[in-house]
Amino acid sequence: MKLEGKSKQRILIAGVATHWGSELARALQGQPGVGEIIGIDSSPPGGDLGPVRFVEADIRDPAISKIVPELEPDVLVHCGIVWYPEKGRPSRALHDINVIGTLQLLAACEKTPGLKALIGRGSAAIYGSAPGAPSFFTEDMARRYPLVTRFQRDIGELEGYFDNFARRRPEVTCCMLRFQVEIGPDLDTPFNRYLSLPVVPTRMGFDPRLQLLHVKDATGALAAATLNPVRGPVNVAPDGAISLSRLLRLCGKAVVGLPPVIDGFINRRVGGYLGSADLYRDGELLLKYGRGCDNHRLREEVGYELAFDSEGAARDFARSSGGLPTLFPSPHPGSPVRVSR
Repeated sequence: MKLEGKSKQRILIAGVATHWGSELARALQGQPGVGEIIGIDSSPPGGDLGPVRFVEADIRDPAISKIVPELEPDVLVHCGIVWYPEKGRPSRALHDINVIGTLQLLAACEKTPGLKALIGRGSAAIYGSAPGAPSFFTEDMARRYPLVTRFQRDIGELEGYFDNFARRRPEVTCCMLRFQVEIGPDLDTPFNRYLSLPVVPTRMGFDPRLQLLHVKDATGALAAATLNPVRGPVNVAPDGAISLSRLLRLCGKAVVGLPPVIDGFINRRVGGYLGSADLYRDGELLLKYGRGCDNHRLREEVGYELAFDSEGAARDFARSSGGLPTLFPSPHPGSPVRVSR
């Protein structure tokens, strides 16, 4: 379902006050096929979003089942799924926000007859990180491996809600985007906080391969999927991978290798500092075994052309954070973000 060539579409962004909801609203303005952009959240966005119409509402409130149908969206993008604690959304509220909020939002979509597409901003952490895992997960592999951690189970539960909705409303194109680890100088995420530590702890004997998604590609891919949604899950991941040791060298970080005897305790303490205490197990596994995802569907079906590979994203982050000198040109230059349609 491509928006181009059709009448102007009304797009509703749930969670517009989040970083990704606000960036999506900006990216969609002026795109062919996009008409009115409406944002819903429990608090106003922090920055100016121009002509975006804002509706203050909490997706956990049953009143959302009346608000959404009255707005008559053609496309709804759910950016309100919270993957880690943040200001105003502490750890204890994550499950409540995600589960109750998503269920209420989907119930509202059930009552919206003109809805054509539903897009969710999910996580590639559903695949987990384990020894012996495939080098690159394809979208159909998520059900082949057990959901080991609480975080994985939460993601699986949310994707299950989307799958059930897709079966009940087959005329609606339902797409769940599985984002790899995102990196950028302006992001306030546990991984970015990890890289900002004065001395970065690593696990002795492990050097995982990581796929690092540039912040511009994260927004670009979300916009591309909004303009050209496809059915089912889609991995949002860059080409290639980079080792953790190389990333830390590029960033000029001091590193301390921790033996297995004490790194579990240290990871819990670091997890609390990073604001991801409940998710430390997933981060611990990622920083031991890494994770790779195939991006064929993103490129070929959604039609998004990535601006950065993993190496390029790491180099751009290192330069912006003062770690990488600019004496030599990068063999992995970034290019302007393009949305192919």
